Formats: sequence, C-alpha cells, structure tokens
Amino acid sequence: MKSTSIKNLNGQGVTIAANVYFPADFDESQQYAAVVVSHPGGGVKEQTAGLYAERLAESGLVTVAYDASYQGASTGTPRQLENPYIRTEDVSAVIDYLTTLPYIDNDRIGAMGVCAGGGYSANAAITDRRIKSLATVSAVNIGQMFRNGWENNVKDADALPYVVAGSEARTSDANSDELGTLPLAPMKEEDAPNEELRQAWEYYHTDRCQHPNAPGFMTARSLNQIITYDAYNLAEAFLTQPVLTVAGDQAGSKWMSDDLIARAASSDKTMHVVKGANHMSLYDVPEYVDEAVSVLTPFFARTLK
Repeated sequence: MKSTSIKNLNGQGVTIAANVYFPADFDESQQYAAVVVSHPGGGVKEQTAGLYAERLAESGLVTVAYDASYQGASTGTPRQLENPYIRTEDVSAVIDYLTTLPYIDNDRIGAMGVCAGGGYSANAAITDRRIKSLATVSAVNIGQMFRNGWENNVKDADALPYVVAGSEARTSDANSDELGTLPLAPMKEEDAPNEELRQAWEYYHTDRCQHPNAPGFMTARSLNQIITYDAYNLAEAFLTQPVLTVAGDQAGSKWMSDDLIARAASSDKTMHVVKGANHMSLYDVPEYVDEAVSVLTPFFARTLK
C-alpha cells in the first residue's frame, strides 16, 4: 500500500488523501484492473473502505480507498461537509487520477462503496461511463435514509422539517464563527434507538474501529443537499453497467439495496444476501466480510476482464 494525494479538478481546490493497494506480485510494467472504494458517511479510508480495498487487492486488483473532500486527511473547508453531490464527484476525481497511471487499464475500472459510499458509487456509475461495474456493501442512499428513516417508515413530505432545519443552519453559520453539526451515527451509546445502530456507535466511538479523523458528525447545513438527493436518480435509464449488491438479511437498511437492484437498468444485476448479518456486521466482522469478499472478487474478475 502507498499513500498519495490526488488533485481534485472539481473546482473546489480540494486535495484528496488516498491509499492505493497493490497485488502482492504487482509489476509496474503490466496493466491492471482497478476499483475505487468509497467510505461510509462519517467514516475515513482507514476503516471499512480500506479493509475492503486491501482484501480486493489480494485478488489481483489495484484498489484505492480515499477520504472524501472536506473529511479525513483530505483538504477543504468547512470540515465535515457531507455534500452528496461533491461526494459523488469525488469518485470520478479518483478515477481521473487512475487514468494517469500507466499500469491501470482505463477500460477496466470499477467502483464499490460501503453504506453511503455505496450510494455515492452508484450515483457516480450513473453519471461516469468510465465505471464499468458497480458493487455495494450495506448500501445506503443517504437521501432516502434521511427522508424516509432507517427502516423506510417515513413519508417524503414528512421530512420537510429537515429541509427547514438545514436552511436555518445556513443562516446560523453565516452569522456565527462556529458551524452547526449533526451526528451521522449515534455519538453516545444511550442515543442509539436499536441494537444495529448501537453497533454503529460502537464502531465509530470505541476501540472496535474508531479513528481520530472520523468524528462521526457532519455539518448541519448538509441537510439541504441530502434531503433532496437521490443516489439512484435516473438509474432506470442510465445504470446499465453490471451491478452487485451485498446486504445482511438482518439489516434495517437492506431496503435500499433492494431499491437499487429494482431500479437499475442493468441486465446484469444481482443481490447477495448474507444470512445473520446486519448493516454494521459487513463493515468488519470477519466471517461476514469474508463472505462479501467471496462474491465481490469473482464479480470484479468477470466484469473487469
């Protein structure tokens, strides 16, 4: 693995921090397929994205796990901005970088992401045809999650107060030296509404996988972009690449993987359901990660050959 900095040409003046993973027998004179791996909302490259990038590199791929703009070791202010449109563009910015590497075959680039990173990867695949195949693990369409709730039990229109809150946060930010923030996962164990989200607290805020660059919150002003964002927008027309989703059968978020499969225009689309796993299990629990990798590896081998 090597760390690198990627100059982002999205017009925001941001430099993306990334880790590039190589196969054990890497030969710079050869050409390789590559996969861009995007982290969850509130996460960083050193957590589950890096784990999957490392595991996929073992199969012969060159992989990249990176920090989103405004987050982790990447530059940009305000810090912890979670603008979904920028996060989608980040995927393409990493692909820009890959196309400059002589050992990458530009016709064999894929994308995958975990949680919200899966949704952002899907949105990138819809808009960026350089992505030849797409995979997600515990996919979250962050707009749907904030609009409709973790278990899809809130109507779109009932999310209007969040748009109002985001609007008010922008006014507050403009008149203060401190930006308003909101948690992306429970900040305290007692704040978790169920066991699955208690595990989200545990993942981000205990020795299980906490990282100093992953504080677990976002700017409140991000609500305006998030509530009206659909990571799968126009998937029915333009998501024609092969698609694989991996989700746990105990995951409250599974419906967002179901929705991606239902909406994708692709004629090559598959869902792999991991029995016994919930949303968080697929982040780092060895037996469930092993099962996910066991289907991701042949998927990318077939679709990026």
